[in-house]
Amino acid sequence: GRHEVWSWKTASKESLRLMWQKVKVQLMLSMSFLTAVFWYCRRLYSFLAQLLKWWSNYLQRKLIRNLSVLPEVDLLGYSAREWKGETKQAKQMREAYEELFRSCHIKYLRQVRKDNYSVVRAVLFQIFSHGIPFPSWMKERDILKLPEKLLYSQGCNWIQQYSFGPERYTGPNAFGKLRKCMEALKTNWAEISATRDHEERGNMCNTLFSDESKEYKLYEAIKFIMLYEVVEAYEQIKSREGRVHNLFSLLFARDSSSDPLSFMMNHLNSIGDSICLDQVDLFLLGYLLQVKIRVYRLHRFNTEEFQVNHPDEYRREWNEISLLTEDDHYYHIPLFRT
Repeated sequence: GRHEVWSWKTASKESLRLMWQKVKVQLMLSMSFLTAVFWYCRRLYSFLAQLLKWWSNYLQRKLIRNLSVLPEVDLLGYSAREWKGETKQAKQMREAYEELFRSCHIKYLRQVRKDNYSVVRAVLFQIFSHGIPFPSWMKERDILKLPEKLLYSQGCNWIQQYSFGPERYTGPNAFGKLRKCMEALKTNWAEISATRDHEERGNMCNTLFSDESKEYKLYEAIKFIMLYEVVEAYEQIKSREGRVHNLFSLLFARDSSSDPLSFMMNHLNSIGDSICLDQVDLFLLGYLLQVKIRVYRLHRFNTEEFQVNHPDEYRREWNEISLLTEDDHYYHIPLFRT
């Protein structure tokens, strides 16, 4: 009887031992498998995180590289980097920047791409980023119809000689091309000005002003609106109907812009290509966009022309934007902090 009990116990222990060995093997295999899966997932996660980080940095570098209006930088730091040395000009420029910092509360600036659209870009970027709405006259008229009105109603078939900045294009397709530019201006202006969130509006501006093909359409639309206003004023002067702004007298007094055609051929056609807006044209730009443009002209430091307004006659309800220039050719955007 004892032998049978012992045999039963031994058999049970042996069975349990064999079962445990099998379970132990399975557990070890499972643990090894889970460890391998965990290690693989960890490596995959690390790889995906690195890939995402690389892609994010790439997009950020690409966006910043393509931005035509760069993020803000410290004003005095920019001055120290750009105007090193002890030449008379360098000292004067540093003094001018210090005056802006101390007296005008300008602490930062946004650099604007240095091409012949510089001033138009700086003005339009601020109008968009500040959420400034259409000028009152644009609300009353459909600007999409301005090319058609100029060509057909007023018989200005010479607009076929209009050139689109660096794209020296002329011909019968100028009308259709101008209409596309006007559509781009109206659509983007309406969309951005309707955006109330400042950060979202800033992101929209950064996206728009990092796409050359889109932003160039905006500038060409602004140029054409300038031409349209000049034609309107010229017709009023000829017919002696109504009073025109004094700036048109200055504009038509130039030998190079005595009428709308010469204004287009000698000035507008080259803007964006070989020249920038001059002071009279900047007056016109502020007038038609109904904004007071305050310009800090650093090369005129310690003179009455250090700060000027374009136009000098403006309405109280007009929004104010500011420009900073070292040479009346390239412009940057000053930022105020109290």
